Amino acid sequence: MRIDIISAAPQLLDSPLNHSILKRAQDKGLAEIHIHNLREYGLGNYRQIDDTQFGGGAGMVLMIEPIAQCIEKLKGERRYDEIIYVTPDAKTLTQKTVNTLSLKENILILTGHYKGVDQRIRDLYITREISIGDFVLTGGELPAAILVDAIVRLIPGVIGDEQSALTDSFQDNLLSPPVYTRPADYEGMKVPEVLLSGNFKKIDEWRESKAIEKTKLVRPDLLDE
Repeated sequence: MRIDIISAAPQLLDSPLNHSILKRAQDKGLAEIHIHNLREYGLGNYRQIDDTQFGGGAGMVLMIEPIAQCIEKLKGERRYDEIIYVTPDAKTLTQKTVNTLSLKENILILTGHYKGVDQRIRDLYITREISIGDFVLTGGELPAAILVDAIVRLIPGVIGDEQSALTDSFQDNLLSPPVYTRPADYEGMKVPEVLLSGNFKKIDEWRESKAIEKTKLVRPDLLDE
């Protein structure tokens, strides 16, 4: 899989995309992640990428020309399965969406900044818009990093135990059940006996029961889905 990211502040992506699982995925050749500095497509001597809003109002808007030039250049080099804009005013990211995106070959992600991007970019190029939650950050770089992490970890071979990803929260509209490790008794707080029994049928039943119980308590909306 190849993921290209267009950013007005690419330095914010350096650390999250080049460590841990994402780094291993790239080292193994399972994923390519390329960051494109929008400033390189800026206008004039000062590489301008933003301007004031038509109609007035506070905040700057990323201009259409630099973004369009960057997207057109990248589209000329390969076909993208999805061109995604990460923005608060979109549908919230779900595990179902992540699962779908993990099957794609080429993905292009546009990160917003300031008050966002000229609406015509969204109308012309964007095939999917994604929010990571009902709140606003200073830019789309961190949401883009979150999206990339969620996608790449599902690529076969990225995680050593692929079953681990399949039992994560939200894969079956349930939250994950409690997990425990050594010691079995910590200052009188004991691990549930069933987990020490070796009876994997009962363990699976216990985990499912606890997952349903936790989901009902914390996220009952998931059960409605």
